[in-house]
Amino acid sequence: MNEDFLFYLWKFQLFSCNLFTSDGLQVVVVSAGTRNADSGPDYFNAKVKIGDTLWAGNIEIHTISSDWFRHHHDEDDAYDNIILHVVYENDKPVKRKNGEEIPTIEIKDCYNPALFDRYRDFVTTMNPLPCHRHLREVNHFTLMSWFDTLIIERLEDKTSVILQNLSRISEDFNEVFYQKLCRNFGFKTNADAMEQLARSLPLGIVSKHRDNLFQIEALLYGQAGLLSTKFKDTYANQLLAEYQFLAAKYMLTPMDRKIWRFMRMRPANFPTIRIAQFAGLLNKSPGLIHSMLEVDKLNHLLSLFNVSANEYWNNHYHFGQKARPERHKKLGIASIRLIVINTIVPFLFIYNRYKKDSDPDKKALDWLEQLPAESNAISRLFSLSGIEANNSLQSQALIQLKSKYCDQKRCLECRIGHELLKTGNH
Repeated sequence: MNEDFLFYLWKFQLFSCNLFTSDGLQVVVVSAGTRNADSGPDYFNAKVKIGDTLWAGNIEIHTISSDWFRHHHDEDDAYDNIILHVVYENDKPVKRKNGEEIPTIEIKDCYNPALFDRYRDFVTTMNPLPCHRHLREVNHFTLMSWFDTLIIERLEDKTSVILQNLSRISEDFNEVFYQKLCRNFGFKTNADAMEQLARSLPLGIVSKHRDNLFQIEALLYGQAGLLSTKFKDTYANQLLAEYQFLAAKYMLTPMDRKIWRFMRMRPANFPTIRIAQFAGLLNKSPGLIHSMLEVDKLNHLLSLFNVSANEYWNNHYHFGQKARPERHKKLGIASIRLIVINTIVPFLFIYNRYKKDSDPDKKALDWLEQLPAESNAISRLFSLSGIEANNSLQSQALIQLKSKYCDQKRCLECRIGHELLKTGNH
């Protein structure tokens, strides 16, 4: 037995018999109270009738009553006003500092053992989805309503990082958006390096050259440390000369080129290519916030990312090294969708809240519903157990479910887990 399961029984009042204190007074729960996630008693503002008296206050829950002393609650004034001690097994009386015994109920014989058996199966399985054998039993409405909650949780998790960055640079939305967008052009492998690049090259400098693609390329490649030597071809040497002039003008210090990762990657994802595409986007959409977050239609937004790398990269992956065959290095639709999901939508989510829109979440959620579901290891895992994502809102919800609930065995806090446990309780 563990306290998490006892919290679950208490929250949903899943008791199979009448409750009595250790001295024989009947206990009727009017309100279970509110779970406390911080230090202090486990539940606040509960209402219970003990005998003929209605009490309002805090509840403490333990596996065995002697845990009260093991946790040193007897030394903490915050626990002296507990109105009810709920325990699996009452092995020792608990008293207030004035010597008065705290009412205690023992619940080890007051729940259906099948409920705990199924819960134990969930938390001890080695399968990455604890309830994988039962997922097809879940009610469709339960699943859809849980998706709606999970996607808000996921967006709030993502925007917490944005809020930290906004706080760091005085709530400059444009600068943070530029940094976040640049980061996502690095995708997983070079995300940190791309964000470092954006931080080393402020948007204010880039914006002064927004109408000149060549100068934007020179600034980005130079700051990335990728123009550190003389090259054999004209284009690369022209970029180097331009960067040296601009670096002196703006007192820029380039990054160490060793930060960039090329190994075990498809050449189309090389940072040289992604930087060229990002340069094209900055040249095409100089007012990033306005052009991307203020648009009404998703298709219009997607069209803004219809950018290609400089023609030089049609037959190059590295400066000064020709490659065959020639390929047009256009940003692919799958990459565009990932950028929208991971950058545009979270930023839109928080941007519209800052603007105090009447329905701030609507456009972000609508866009996620319009985008197709991502194909990844998590969506495939759920698919094997009968749960299909129909759009990116649902595939993002599944990522949240897997990472924040399944991986952490938080089955008792999951609506799917709760429904399946209730089913197993009959």
